[in-house]
Amino acid sequence: MNEHQIFGYARVSTREQNVDRQLDALAPFGIPKRNLYIEKRSGKDFERPAYKRLLKRLKPGDLLYVKSIDRLGRNYTEIIEQWRVITKEKQADVKVLDMPLLDTTYGKDLLGTFVADLTLQVMSFVAQMERESIHQRQAEGIAAAKARGVRFGKTPKPLPDNFEELFVLWRQKKLSNQELARLCGLDISVIYRRLREAGVPLTLPPSFPVPGGGRSE
Repeated sequence: MNEHQIFGYARVSTREQNVDRQLDALAPFGIPKRNLYIEKRSGKDFERPAYKRLLKRLKPGDLLYVKSIDRLGRNYTEIIEQWRVITKEKQADVKVLDMPLLDTTYGKDLLGTFVADLTLQVMSFVAQMERESIHQRQAEGIAAAKARGVRFGKTPKPLPDNFEELFVLWRQKKLSNQELARLCGLDISVIYRRLREAGVPLTLPPSFPVPGGGRSE
């Protein structure tokens, strides 16, 4: 009979986030490096290759450590489902370090199972509510910033100071689209868009004002 193994799973939502805090929490339990699975991607669609490899290796009696319950899923329903897969289908145990009551190795009688299941329901719900609250606060903050005139995204690159001269040469066909784009440091489609936004038709009559002042010749 194979000996029971211990595993660890850690996840952060983006590659920029640091997983060290979770790994530090898992370190005291002597988890073999080959049994430590680390994921740096969102749980948005639950397409997590490291987690899937972990599930394939779990056998009855194995023990999985996670730092917090929300590492198992993105919302209440998903957390409950993954707990069921691990504890029922795989018949493995789980220890959640942030919540000692979520420990299936302790109290395997009816009362112990009831306490663990009840705690799981409550903590999963709390985790989802907190996540939704964070998203709501972020959305409200963005909306308030936009109302104050804050612009998000990259600042558009301005037209060069000598654009009037370049524009006249371009209209007189002394500059090609490619040459105008190169001299402006902008894609020609961007220049066309800027002209349209300024109300300048691309086919101009003589002496039509160009962006920034002056007139075409």
